[in-house]
Amino acid sequence: MIVAVLNQKGGTGKTTLALHLAGQWARDGARVTLVDADPQASALDWAEQRAREGAPRLFAVLGLARSTLHQEAPDLARGADMLVIDGPPRVAGLMRSALLAADLVLIPVQPSPIDGWASAEMLALLAEARGFRPQLAARFVLNRCGAGTVLARETARALADHDPPLIVPPIGQRIIFAQAMQDGRLAHEVDPDCRAAAEIAALAGAVRRLAP
Repeated sequence: MIVAVLNQKGGTGKTTLALHLAGQWARDGARVTLVDADPQASALDWAEQRAREGAPRLFAVLGLARSTLHQEAPDLARGADMLVIDGPPRVAGLMRSALLAADLVLIPVQPSPIDGWASAEMLALLAEARGFRPQLAARFVLNRCGAGTVLARETARALADHDPPLIVPPIGQRIIFAQAMQDGRLAHEVDPDCRAAAEIAALAGAVRRLAP
């Protein structure tokens, strides 16, 4: 299964989400490869920091910020149960290639009207990709979400009947994500019993259940 985590808008927590999903699937026993298709290479930086800290390798992280990604992804996917693409913001050619490569697109959005407006370009690219691949599935993920806030509830209601629909559970705005990423770690490695780890595990299970 090839899962691309994409949004044209920066700052939605895309890389953090992609790395944590990859880590959870690896934890569950899957063979996982993460492709860093973002020219900023944040996932590669995370992997290098992890190596410097002497932490064990959980999954492969490869840099492939090229518009030929959709041509190369099938070969990469043959060696993995889950191929995760951490896509670029604001690079239309790379975004189109990631969309053409994926079986499922996850679109992280924060509970904010601005994020909703910024998703319009992403949805236009998704519609374009579905012209070539009608079977391409997509879901919104409510990310960096303040628990119990009115805005979070309103955003979830707005996306409930949307196309693409919202996948649950939402992922909270938790400081442990930032702490973990800084050290080349994942939230469950910092605190196995934290809410962040439980939310990621539940979301990873929900995504796996969408496998074709």
